[in-house]
Amino acid sequence: MDELTTKLSDETYKKMTSVVVSHNQQIIYEQYANQANQNTQHDMRSASKSLTSLAIGLAIKEGLLKGVDELVLPHFRDKFPLQNPDDRKSKITLQDLLTMSSPLECDDWNSASRGNEERMYIIEDWSRFILDLPIRGIPPWKKTPANSKYGRTFSYCTGGVQVLADLIGRVSKQPMSELLQDKLFSPLGIKPPEFSQSPLGQTNGGGGAKLTSRDWIKIGEMMLAEGQYKQQQILPSKWVSESFKPRAVIDEDRNIEYGYLWWIFTHEVNDKTLVSYAASGNGGNYAFITPELNAVTVITSMAYNTNYMHQQSQEIFTRYVVPHLLAAKAQ
Repeated sequence: MDELTTKLSDETYKKMTSVVVSHNQQIIYEQYANQANQNTQHDMRSASKSLTSLAIGLAIKEGLLKGVDELVLPHFRDKFPLQNPDDRKSKITLQDLLTMSSPLECDDWNSASRGNEERMYIIEDWSRFILDLPIRGIPPWKKTPANSKYGRTFSYCTGGVQVLADLIGRVSKQPMSELLQDKLFSPLGIKPPEFSQSPLGQTNGGGGAKLTSRDWIKIGEMMLAEGQYKQQQILPSKWVSESFKPRAVIDEDRNIEYGYLWWIFTHEVNDKTLVSYAASGNGGNYAFITPELNAVTVITSMAYNTNYMHQQSQEIFTRYVVPHLLAAKAQ
């Protein structure tokens, strides 16, 4: 870890802002770079999507939503009539959006996609933009849902997450950010994060929420404790386990899967196979939750849109953090 500290300070790893590691509910490593400190609220971009997953869990706990099989369109009747009408739209559930496997033609990783997030941002009504999309076709080089491991075809769609954020605002009668502050952040002792908004004033559920690294450590520790924090049940334990259950395959070759807006990584380190659940965002931003090591690792970076952003953060985690945690576990 001394070597990691040196590489952070001399910028061998570029544009990093923090690496914070918690083991057994104790912070055992904390290093900041590029003028960041404990009080810096980092823009971890799409890592915020995992907060939207937590908000859905809270809404279910509060009885505002029945469960993940609840249909989406009945909450948006004010958007009717929709463009590109199709009966399959009426069957879209919360689970479809939580797993990024809805039938809508939305793919942020394809610049040609009609639902690409960059097209959404220049439209005033983000939810209508997504719900108006046509049904996507499955190209020959992709597996159909019927041929996929979990019966779902993954397609990374920020707009679908924004629909969830808007829906939470509708059922709770308050912005999603306020629900999170009341039911999650305040009980965890987290001061209000900075959220961006859609042009119509809904909380941006797809990215851009700014929290400190220690804030993410608290969230991770709460998830490790099956939704508990200081003897208070913040989230139902069932929601935590259901969120981390593999639901779709992102990259079969690299064994990367997806839960309810949580990435699922399998790492091979020192002949050991470890699974981590992560909030992940542009720039190489991560909050890794590794139950087998009882650890939370937060890596923040401003290497947005670079070709090395995820590679260097993943290297920090697998080359330095995990071996250090394995050694600590062995003691």
